[in-house]
Amino acid sequence: MTGGPVLSKDSVVVLYIGGRLPSWHALSAEQQKADSEEHVELMLSVAKKHGIMQLEGYKLMAPIGTYQRFWPIEFPDIEGAEAWIEAETMPPYGLYGHYEYYLARRWGKEYFDTWVTNPPAPCVPSTCDPKFTPNLEEDKSSTVVLLFGMSQPGAAGVSPEERGDQEHIDLMKSVAAEHGLMRLDAYQLIGRRNDWHRAWVIEFPTQEGAEAWMEAELRQPHGRHAHKEYHLARKWAPDYFSSWVPR
Repeated sequence: MTGGPVLSKDSVVVLYIGGRLPSWHALSAEQQKADSEEHVELMLSVAKKHGIMQLEGYKLMAPIGTYQRFWPIEFPDIEGAEAWIEAETMPPYGLYGHYEYYLARRWGKEYFDTWVTNPPAPCVPSTCDPKFTPNLEEDKSSTVVLLFGMSQPGAAGVSPEERGDQEHIDLMKSVAAEHGLMRLDAYQLIGRRNDWHRAWVIEFPTQEGAEAWMEAELRQPHGRHAHKEYHLARKWAPDYFSSWVPR
């Protein structure tokens, strides 16, 4: 593919930043189990009704208060995204969560897929009924960089040559090739925050690759024309949550 990244209007993605509030841990084990089972059944019904296309979770290696996980959740249309958000925050389970939601589109999938040099094996969906949640665990077989960023104010007025755009692209591709980039998914917010409007999920087999990517992102001159925030994470129970998506 010779062009640059293209914004897809074929789906709507919910980007969810959140985690459980401390009040959750004050509940009895029995109450936690009952609330969780009711919640899972509700969310599965929403996923089925609205044709969920993607459900992936990432657990931060270093949680920031109640910001513990990041989820891209994809639907064919905004109706499904809205239904998911409404259901996820519904009591009683919704009383015990920290919820930040952003609506987004996929950005540059075909373009960034060409950067991947070591694609992971497809998830093997859980053979269990997803209504019965197993003991969920992080997948330590890879390291994920969650990147949130935007161009600095005024960057659009600087020429691509002065920003070092092509040098930056060549550098990132070389890091991808050297360290076996497994995945590069990008999302662009439908609205904008004042500190980021794009999010990336960047996966490597090792933490060394993740660190090399973050270091290269900061390389000058491109680094001074962008604002970026990074979090290291692991995939969260990928086989189980892949079973929520129809094949």
